[in-house]
Amino acid sequence: MNKNETQNIEFKSNWDDKYLKVVAAFANSEGGTLVIGKDDQGRPIPVKNIRKKMEDIPNKIKSRLGVIPSVNLEKENDREFIEIKINPVIHPVPYRGRFYLRAGSTVQEVSGTELTRFLLARSGKSWDSLPSNAEIDTIEPATFERFVKLAKDRLPEISHEDDVEKTLKNMDLIVEGRLSNAAVLLFGDRPQKYIISAGARVGRFKTDVDILDTVEAFGNLFTQFDRLLEAIKKHMDVKFEINGIEREDVWDYPLEAIREAVINALIHRDYLSTADIQIRVYDDKMKIWNPGKLPEEIPVEALKQDHESIPRNKLLAYAFYYAGWIEKWGSGTKRIVDLCVKKGLPEPDFNEESGGLAVYFYKDIYNEENLKRLGLNERQIKAVMYVKENGRIGNKEYRDLTGISRQMAFVDLKDLVEKGLLSKTEEQGPKAAYELTNN
Repeated sequence: MNKNETQNIEFKSNWDDKYLKVVAAFANSEGGTLVIGKDDQGRPIPVKNIRKKMEDIPNKIKSRLGVIPSVNLEKENDREFIEIKINPVIHPVPYRGRFYLRAGSTVQEVSGTELTRFLLARSGKSWDSLPSNAEIDTIEPATFERFVKLAKDRLPEISHEDDVEKTLKNMDLIVEGRLSNAAVLLFGDRPQKYIISAGARVGRFKTDVDILDTVEAFGNLFTQFDRLLEAIKKHMDVKFEINGIEREDVWDYPLEAIREAVINALIHRDYLSTADIQIRVYDDKMKIWNPGKLPEEIPVEALKQDHESIPRNKLLAYAFYYAGWIEKWGSGTKRIVDLCVKKGLPEPDFNEESGGLAVYFYKDIYNEENLKRLGLNERQIKAVMYVKENGRIGNKEYRDLTGISRQMAFVDLKDLVEKGLLSKTEEQGPKAAYELTNN
């Protein structure tokens, strides 16, 4: 990168019509300034026929790109140069039939699925509102009838169990006489025929590479949801507790929180991605990952707080809201956290990774993420994980594990006891050891 060129400024020694590509990239990004009459280091150099260029350049930009720039003649060190300022525009600006964006100090062509995302964002439409190639006879009657029954309280005026087409039109799920992508995903008998990436998987993992079981989920979103939840429950332990006179099932993680996270993955994922939704169940944690990052307006830290609702797939979100399975106002992720904390579990973590969003659930407090939140140092975290695997640890084992002195080991272990994470056994002297408090 040239030291004086940035995301929003580029220097050129003279004008060439090929620099219209730079102008288009600025217009498609955050705007910027193209300077004619400076070298790569931002030093003014002579420009021939500069006043004629002052007239020609804005006319070319307007006629070729449909963009009206601000063009000014400036002077530095007694040398004149041209500043072409471009504001960002709402509509996509092509250059020779292709689209470009500014990335750092470079111009990058947008193509493939990234181009589709770019054009959708500029059109104000969501992917799920676009027409598919599916006909109305691909709607699965059982799923449609199930939805109508679920939605009778929130959608009484536009739900018609005996008139599928009328209901779909009322929900804006028919476009140009064809089913929208949302309609296919919600009610289609074989959505993957039209949307090949619309699948999900659940895996039971012993380690990251040791996979004990895999379940694939296809079909429409209601079918996928049922399949995913059953697969997850298969790999969770359940206990029975008596609450008053009723028996209550207590799972490793609150089922309502898992339901919410699975639904979020199904309706908020990026269906332009070729990746499946991936759910990994480990001995001590669960990870639910869906392709597609959060909207720029919502930082990942906001998911544990009240935040605005900006769904990627609006029609999918509306349908699940009508069915009573979600609320509109972005409360789902905070509800996931609250449900886990209420059950005495650590807060789930939300991370943007591998081009998507992951939710991590933890079965107990003895996981690295939670231990970091509690203020443990790296030695203490290593010790807790050692005890979790081996059952106990003594002062000598702690020293061997961390390479610290006997006194520092004593201080670290005492702190873990005071934090309620470890308990000291009854043995004294060299045989004294520490175990997990909730063993």
